[in-house]
Amino acid sequence: MTHSAEVSWQLDGIDMFGTFTTPDAGGPHPAVVMVAGSGPTDRDWTSPLLPGDNGSAVLLAEYLAVAGIASLRYDKRASGPHVAENIPRIAGRMSMQSHLDELVAAVRVLAAQHNIDSARIVGLGNSEGCLHVLHYASSAQDLPFAGLVLTAPPGRSIGAVLLTQLRTQIGSLPDGEELFPLVEQAAARYSAGEPMDADPGLPEGARGVLTSFETPVNLPFARELWNEDATAALASVAVPTLVLIGRSDAQVDAELDGGPLQSAASGMPNVIFAFPEHANHVLKEDLRSPEERAAAPGSGYNEPGTRLDPEALGAILSWLRGVVG
Repeated sequence: MTHSAEVSWQLDGIDMFGTFTTPDAGGPHPAVVMVAGSGPTDRDWTSPLLPGDNGSAVLLAEYLAVAGIASLRYDKRASGPHVAENIPRIAGRMSMQSHLDELVAAVRVLAAQHNIDSARIVGLGNSEGCLHVLHYASSAQDLPFAGLVLTAPPGRSIGAVLLTQLRTQIGSLPDGEELFPLVEQAAARYSAGEPMDADPGLPEGARGVLTSFETPVNLPFARELWNEDATAALASVAVPTLVLIGRSDAQVDAELDGGPLQSAASGMPNVIFAFPEHANHVLKEDLRSPEERAAAPGSGYNEPGTRLDPEALGAILSWLRGVVG
């Protein structure tokens, strides 16, 4: 039996909300704080940009609770049902530090819950969320993590990861080879600190992804994020760490991102890697071909009937049992 309840707290005068899930009995329990990926992705790892509400974080929280591990997942201030009221108050003020502040506050809330062992809290990030978890672990904190689970972390700069994604998507178009240099030119301008100035001849989807990095509400965060990757922070982490990248991930690549991360962790026995064959970007099982995933990269993320990838789930649960019991 498990139990879930909504919890709330304030950060810089703004209400934040999360879901605390725990085994019904016993304790004190080890716990996991989950940090969602980029953009409007909410505490459940669902997004208004993608169909469905069968979020991976909800499913993972239930499996964790059955295994005796509590969890807290939370809406960042720029996501979830309160985003419309929050955006005017945080527009232009979001940064890597403000996201770290959100995580610090969430860990304090989790540690204060009944029957939680504050010495056995693990940070679990997905995609961009891995960067915030790593920033927490590589800085001085009153409540240090006992371990990290990094799911789909970028091993290259976010800009480089984005270019790979857009190359795959645009490459399937009849004129893809002619269009992609326009993407590269826009990215180069942005990397140089200039306006993206995406060519109007680019497909609407690609142009929208590029220009999203210039939305005023995202600045200066978007420019910080563009050059971020997980390698530098990973190399400085001393706690046990599981890095997991699915081979069915259409956004982060097991070789292109996993390779640099493995190099960064060379000689670090506290860091282990898992590359489940059929796990996608949000840990769901995806049995499609690479071509099918490229044509519809977000398909199946949150749709009804999708399930967590058994190999990925098993790797996470087994690792957690060995680290926090």
